[in-house]
Parts: sequence; structure tokens; C-alpha cells
Amino acid sequence: MEFVRNHIWQILIVLNYTIALSAVVTILLKKVNPTKALSYIIGLLAFPFIGLIVYYLFGQEYRKTKIFNRKRVLNQSTIQKIQKQLELNTKQINAVDDLLDQKSKLIPLLYNNEKSRLTINNDVKLIKNGDEKFRLLIDDLKAAEHHIHLEYFVIKDDEIGTQVLNLLCEKAQEGLEIRIVIDDVGSSISSSMKRKLIACNVEMFAFMPVLFTKFTGQMNYRDHRKIIVIDGKIGYVGGVNISDTYVNANNNRYWRDTHIRVVGEAVKQLQILFFTTWDFVNDKPVEISKAYFPNHNCKQNVPIQIAASGPDTDWSNIMEAIFVGITNAEDHIYITTPYFIPNSEIVTALIVAARSNIAVKVIVPKTSDSWIAEYATNSYLELLLEAGVDVYQYTKGFIHAKTMVVDGVFSTVGTTNMDYRSFNINFEVNALIYDKAISKALTNYFNIDLKDCERLELITWQSRSKKTKLIEATARLMAPLL
Repeated sequence: MEFVRNHIWQILIVLNYTIALSAVVTILLKKVNPTKALSYIIGLLAFPFIGLIVYYLFGQEYRKTKIFNRKRVLNQSTIQKIQKQLELNTKQINAVDDLLDQKSKLIPLLYNNEKSRLTINNDVKLIKNGDEKFRLLIDDLKAAEHHIHLEYFVIKDDEIGTQVLNLLCEKAQEGLEIRIVIDDVGSSISSSMKRKLIACNVEMFAFMPVLFTKFTGQMNYRDHRKIIVIDGKIGYVGGVNISDTYVNANNNRYWRDTHIRVVGEAVKQLQILFFTTWDFVNDKPVEISKAYFPNHNCKQNVPIQIAASGPDTDWSNIMEAIFVGITNAEDHIYITTPYFIPNSEIVTALIVAARSNIAVKVIVPKTSDSWIAEYATNSYLELLLEAGVDVYQYTKGFIHAKTMVVDGVFSTVGTTNMDYRSFNINFEVNALIYDKAISKALTNYFNIDLKDCERLELITWQSRSKKTKLIEATARLMAPLL
């Protein structure tokens, strides 16, 4: 014991590097992204103890392992029947292909994934900002008759959150089934509100609970989705969480966001996604009936795929969809994202597109809600400018919309940021929309947002101070960890 006391630090250092070297071997054998792997290896070897803590919190990879096994829902006969009903025949797929002028290569890319069936019979309403979303949502919640399902990264019991949660309590007392999944890191609901929800028979579970949420804001494998399903007939998805932050009437800083309201077959895909998450957070097996997948009266025909990605999917579905959309562009690509910290594949695709005389325009915030994300984003912009990409910084407030429009025929709206975390770590969901009218409307949104932007000029951007560039470079090294 005397020897241990006299050499405690030497022993701890040896133990640290023994574990660190074991972790390095594990990282190398997993064949993960080289940049990400190198970041973790440097951290493990250069920063004793701290490197191990960071790797433990952020670096472990669970994709395809039992922790995210969600097959109990997907194997149920009701779900299999619904998925079978969603399958299209060759004639229907060809009709969509003709509509899009042979630009629908995304359809076969995602078609073999059980969560990404192409659906045609849909009506889509674009929603600009949280104020409009909550007006529509509250009316829909009041009219609900059977069930309401919510899966959200952020739900807070502030003014708008309390209004929504109180309404859910009222609906539960009317006899409706109310189920809520909240991310334990992103959400903040008081104990008194939780007790009220329980008393009203609202079922609510936290996704992957953590002990100290205030210190784990970047914990891996968060549920970043924003899904609402009402009576199996109406669905909501997009960037707007349930918090006063997203309501400009209650917010000092203007918050620009985009969401969609869907009626039709695509709601069934959102419902399936919700049930897979519900099954994961709830130990009791869920028996799913046809009542959750009713017939609807939608008369519109907007082709949609609901693309989901996360550690429970075999592939990075949404990132691949964005990549294919960019690489198949022929005229223009318009991207809006709050965080631009992409992988090398997306950067290369954008650069090649711009150098091929395709009009590539990207809107990012001038001032982010995260200083390190802002510097990391800025570190990529010079490369884009050199390739001929038009980069705009939004100045009116914070732009949180996550949208892309390609050639006026394909668009996507969802929860996915252009960053490592959304592409590879968090649970995300996007609507892939194959419709010229929706693409035109999103393009109008984009052009209006440009009026509140500053366009970056390459020469001016290159004149940033060395100190600023150094901070950006450091933040970029941390990009795989953000």
C-alpha cells in the first residue's frame, strides 16, 4: 500500500494509457470515418483521463447493436400489412419518375428500407416559423378523437409548452390515448407538470435518460426528431420544437424555421417511426392495431418518402439522400441549414456541383446559438467560396430551418442539420418531397430569406484575422465530436 500511495499518479497514468490503447485498437477495428477516428485517437493519447471521459461520453458506437434493436414493432403483423399496402407498383413509380424528369434516383435508394416507402396520396402544407405551426397544431389537437403521439427533442413547459401539455391533459381526460417521447437531454419539464401528466393518464417516457442533463448537452445518440401524429391521419415534422424559443411572439430574437403538416399515406410512415421509438423507451410490448392506421380522405397526390436515420439504421439514409440529390442536380441547389459542419462526401459533392456550373446557394446563420458550431461552420465557407458556391449569412435573427431544393422538383424538410451529429449519431427524420409546387414554395421562402442575408465575398472572407482563422481551425478539428 505504501508503494501505491507513493506512486499513485504513475499507476493512474499507466492504467489510463492501457485503457486508451485498448480504445484506440477498438476505434481502428471499427473502420469509422478517418477524421473522426483521428480526433478520438489524438484526444485519447494527448489528454490523459480527459480523453477517456470524452470517448466514453461521445465516442462509443452502437449502430446495429442490441441497444437499438427495434424489431418488435416492425415484425408485428399489423405493421407488415401496412408496409405491404404502401408498396407501389411499377406503373406508379414510373409516373413519379416522369413527373420529375428522370430525377427520382432517390426513390430506389431508400425504397428497400422498411421505413422509407414512397407514398403518393398526400397533401402537404408548408409552415413558416413556430407561430404558424402552433396555431395549426392547437386546432388539430383540439379536434383529435382517438390518439395523439409526440416524439420531440425539445419540449419545455414554458408558455407555449404549458399550453400544449395542458391541452394534451384535457384530451387524455376525454378518453384519448396520449403518448409522448421526450429526449432527456433536450427537453425540460418540471416535476409538477410531470405529476399532472401522470394524473391525467398521459403516458410519457424519456429517451435514453441521463443523470445530469445540464452537463450532457452533446451526449451521443439523442432523439433529435420532431414528430406529431394525430389520429393516424395528420402528421407534423420539421425543425420547430415545442418551446417559447420557437415562437417569435414570445422571443426577443427572431427565429426562422420551417415545418410541414402532412395528411395522407405518409402519416403511416411517421406512425411506424413513432411506434419503434415508443417500443424502445417502454418495456411493455405494444400491440398495434389497425385503429392507428385509419383510412383518410386525402384527394391530393404529393409523392413523399419519410426518411429516418440513426444508430438503429444500417445506412446513413438521410445523408445519402442529400448526397444523391446534390450529385444529380442539373440546374440549382438551394440549402438552408443552421449548422454547416459536413462530412467530406457532402463537401465534395457541393464543390463538384458548383464547379460544374450548377447554381449552388447556401444560407447559414451569421450568429449561431453555439459559438463553437459557428466557428466550425465558418471554417468550411472559404472552401465553398473558392469553388463558386454562393454563401449567405442570415442576419435577421437565427435561421434554424433545415431544407434543400434541387432543380425545382425535389425538396426535403426535416430535422437533419448538415453536420456529423445529424448524419451519423442522432435519430433524425426528413420528408423527401417530389413535387414541383412544394419546391417552388420552398424556393420562394429561400429567396425571401436571402433579403435578410449578407452575401459573402471571397476576398473579404479571406481577410479574416489569423486569430479568427486559428479558432475556426481548432473548432473544425473538433467537428466530428460536436
